[in-house]
Amino acid sequence: MAVNQRTILRWIHIVFSIPIVGYFLSPVEKIPACSPPTRYVFFPLMAFTELWMWRGHVVRRLFAR
Repeated sequence: MAVNQRTILRWIHIVFSIPIVGYFLSPVEKIPACSPPTRYVFFPLMAFTELWMWRGHVVRRLFAR
């Protein structure tokens, strides 16, 4: 179960980091159109999956209380 969860989280993390890399490498005139999805969707989901893979046991313990 833990191996499957970690594999799924790893792939979600990889998929949501691709638009962030594209955001940084895109031409300057396309940045305003890409900014809201990158800022409010892709980055928070990528950060959440990283936090969950790194310290998931601590997060689970905080929400169990």
